[in-house]
Amino acid sequence: MRIRKLVILFTVVMLFFLLLFTTLLSMTGFEKRNIVYYNDLLYRVEDDLAAGRAIEDIEKEYRCTVVLSKDLDDPVLAELYRNEAFVLDLVVNGEYTGKVAWQDLMERNEELSRGFFRATMFMWSTILVLGYLLLFLIYLSFVRPTKDLTEFSTELARGNLDVSLPMRRYNPFGGFTEAFDLMREELKSSQKRRMETEIARRELVASLSHDIKTPVAVIEATCELMDVRLKRELENPGQGRGPADTEDLIDKIGVISNKAQTISSIMSDLMHSNMEDSEKLAVDPKEEFSSLIEDYFRNLRNYGNIIIKNSIPQCLVYMDKRRMEQVIDNIVGNSHKYAGTDILVSFDETSEYMMPDVNKSSFIRITVSDSGPGVSEEDLPLIAQKYYRGSNSSDKSGYGLGLYLVKLYMQKQGGDMEYYNDNGFTVRLMLKKV
Repeated sequence: MRIRKLVILFTVVMLFFLLLFTTLLSMTGFEKRNIVYYNDLLYRVEDDLAAGRAIEDIEKEYRCTVVLSKDLDDPVLAELYRNEAFVLDLVVNGEYTGKVAWQDLMERNEELSRGFFRATMFMWSTILVLGYLLLFLIYLSFVRPTKDLTEFSTELARGNLDVSLPMRRYNPFGGFTEAFDLMREELKSSQKRRMETEIARRELVASLSHDIKTPVAVIEATCELMDVRLKRELENPGQGRGPADTEDLIDKIGVISNKAQTISSIMSDLMHSNMEDSEKLAVDPKEEFSSLIEDYFRNLRNYGNIIIKNSIPQCLVYMDKRRMEQVIDNIVGNSHKYAGTDILVSFDETSEYMMPDVNKSSFIRITVSDSGPGVSEEDLPLIAQKYYRGSNSSDKSGYGLGLYLVKLYMQKQGGDMEYYNDNGFTVRLMLKKV
């Protein structure tokens, strides 16, 4: 829109100067001399000369030049002819006495010269003023907005989100400028939210770290007390442990178990506070023996009866031992928490499984199933999402991260994870073979 106005203004200015030049051109034409008028003046001059009137008075009255010379080479006459004067013969009392001349053309030329000079100065001044006005409009419309955007972008690149982008009246990029400033406001809000979240997370980590110290101190003190009493029994084997001592020992073991659960809960909170960076968790798969998998399951007997139906195929697989142990612990722990039944584990090999981003590969398939109620059909597609907890978890502790981490760790090891209901809940792990 601003460009259209500038084009219209330029067109109007050019039409104005065209009209001015046309007017000046029309003023350059000469009117034809009136011979009758000049003959009448000639007769008057001749009569005045005959009457003896002074030549100076005659020239002043009739605005002419009188040359009383019959010589055609007279220098005054030559100058008059050079200036294109209108020259007539003087005849006084019937005798040729000289010439009389009127320099009307020179006067008109001088007048036109002065007129052209004034018109030229007027046009030059007008063009100068309009040129400066046009430059000023260009500066307001294009140069200053571009300069504002450049300075604004530079400040944003430096991380200064407090600087605002000026909204100029003559800015043709008004919509773009407003959108740019809205982007700055959104970036600023996002940065503020991120900083507030980071501060809150750090405060939470510091608070939870402090809270861990109390149950740890209780456990240490209880263990020290139990250690002292047991050493006394070793030093005095003749003194048998009575019912009171047994009850006291059971009570202290209960204290330790209680505080251990407290620590576990606090550590869960701590892990939850750092889950925003879960995708950055380091997973370093290496070539390992598949037999390690069976050992991981056997080490989890405290979760209940784990039945390993067959031996795992002996081969090399890609896995991160620590992450794989966490994967198995999460799966078995979930079955123990939500099903409370025997846990069945089986192994086999498959080359039919297709990964989304790679060619067909060979995998060790680990199937872990329980005989519990399974997962509701509404919850089943969502339970591997971060922080999602099923409808049957309201009375269970946790943050909905178990299967999410299982899937994340398996995929980072080059494998995958599946889950479904089959007379209970079943999880299948695909561990890539070397």
